[in-house]
Amino acid sequence: MSYLLGLDISTTGAKALIIDEAGTVIASHTTAQTLSTPKPLWSEQNPHDWWDGMQQSIRSALQDAHLVGDDIAAVGLTGQMHGLVLLDAGGEVLRPSILWNDQRTQAQCDAITERIGFERLIELTGNRALTGFTAPKILWVREHEPEVYARVAHILLPKDYIRLKLTGEYATDLAGAAGTSLLDVANRTWSQEVIDALEIPSAWLPPTHEGTEITGVISAEATATTGLKAGTPVVGGGGDQAAGAVGVGAVKPSIIALTVGTSGVVFAPLDHYAYEPDGRLHAFCHAVPGMWHFMGVMLSAAGSLQWFHDMLAPNESFDELVATAAEIPPGSEGLLFLPYLTGERTPHPDPLARGAFVGLTVRHTRAHLVRAVLEGVAFGLKDGFELIARAGLPDKIEVRISGGGAKSLLWKQIFADILGATLVTTNSTEGGAFGAALLAAVGANIYPDVATACAQTIQIKDAVTPSEQQLAYEKSYQTYQSLYPALQETFTQL
Repeated sequence: MSYLLGLDISTTGAKALIIDEAGTVIASHTTAQTLSTPKPLWSEQNPHDWWDGMQQSIRSALQDAHLVGDDIAAVGLTGQMHGLVLLDAGGEVLRPSILWNDQRTQAQCDAITERIGFERLIELTGNRALTGFTAPKILWVREHEPEVYARVAHILLPKDYIRLKLTGEYATDLAGAAGTSLLDVANRTWSQEVIDALEIPSAWLPPTHEGTEITGVISAEATATTGLKAGTPVVGGGGDQAAGAVGVGAVKPSIIALTVGTSGVVFAPLDHYAYEPDGRLHAFCHAVPGMWHFMGVMLSAAGSLQWFHDMLAPNESFDELVATAAEIPPGSEGLLFLPYLTGERTPHPDPLARGAFVGLTVRHTRAHLVRAVLEGVAFGLKDGFELIARAGLPDKIEVRISGGGAKSLLWKQIFADILGATLVTTNSTEGGAFGAALLAAVGANIYPDVATACAQTIQIKDAVTPSEQQLAYEKSYQTYQSLYPALQETFTQL
C-alpha cells in the first residue's frame, strides 16, 4: 500500500494530511500560524514560520500514522493564494510575506489597470487588478521599499516557498499563478505583455506546472528535518480553492463546489477558457490539467452568522440559534439581510459595501433575523451562480457543499430552494489538503488522471433537493437584488 501526503499552508495553520490509495485519511496534523498586522490594512506572515510549522506537522503526521518516509509515494501542495514571497539570489527571504487579505495596494491596482487597460487586463488575466493579488504587491514594494526591491531575485507564492524548502526547486502551479495578475490564463503561461507593462523582470518568476506534474523531489536537507525520503516526488498541486475543488470532486463542468465557510465560494469547472467581461467573477486555471474555472466569492458567508451569534447570542450553540429560524416562513415575513459585513467581491467588487437589515417591523423577532441572515447569504451566493449561468453552465448540475454552513440541514434546504439545485455533501472533510494528496496520487501514477482519482475516492451523500418553497423565494430574490444599487451611494457616504 502506498500513501500520499497533502500539505496545506493556510493563513491559520500548516497542515500535513496522509491518505492511502483508496482516499482513507490515515493521519492529519496542523501547526497553528500567527498573523501580523503591523499597520492598518496590512496583513503579513513570516515564511520561516510556515516552514517551521510544516516540518513539525509532517513529522507528527508520520508518527501518528506509524509510517516512515519510505511509505510516502508522492507529495502534493496547496495553500493560501496571492501572497508575495520575495527572495534574494541565495533563496533567502527579504521581508515578511504580504498576504491575500492585505489591503494596502489600491493605488497600485489603479496603476495596473491604467497601464494595461481594463478590458485587456481581464481578457488576459481573467480578473480585475485586486488588492489581494500578487502583482500590485510587487509594485508596492518597488515604490515603498526600494532597498528590498533592489535585492529581489525570485518571487514565489506561499506554498511554493514550502516547495523550495522541500526540493530546492523554484516552481509554481498554474492554478496559483493565475491569481497573480501576471498569467496569460487562456494560454496557461506567464503574460509577457503584462510583465513588460509592469516592468517586472521575467527571470524573477518561477516555471509553471500543471497540478499533477512533478516539480522536484525531496532533498537530502529536507529529509533530515521532515523524515520524508529523499527522491520522493513533489507535484505542482494547486491554490487552496482549486485543490479544495479536487477534494470534493468538482473536476468536470456539471459539478459545482459550494463552500460556505467564513467566506463563501462558488467554484464552477470549465473545459475551456472564459472570462466575465466586467470582472465580477474570477477566471483561473484549474489544478486539473487543461481545465479552467469560474469562481464567485462573497466575503461574509458563514461569517455573517458568526457575527450574529457573537453579538446577539454568544451563550447559545449555533445549532440552537439556527433551530429558531425553522419556524419562520420563507422570506422572513418581508425581512431581508445584506451580508456585506466586510465589503463584497462578487457580484459587487466594492470594499465599501456594508451589511443591512431591510424591512424591520415590530412583528419581527430574533428568529426572523436569524432566518434573514441564512437567506441573505444564500441570495448572495445565488448572485455568483447567476453570473456563472450566463457564461454557460450545463443544464443539469450537482452542487457539492462543504464548510461550516454544510452542517445545518435547514441552511442546506434554504440553499437548495434559493439556488434551485440539488445539494450533496461528500465523505471528504479535509479540504485542500485532500485534493493536494489526490493530485500527488496522479503524479505518482497511482491513478491515470484526476477524474479517475476522484471517482475512486470520493463518495457523495445526504442529498437535499429543492422543495415547494423554491417559488416563494423568487420574488424575495428580486427585491434583494435591488438593494445594493439603492444603497451603494449611502454605503460610500457612511
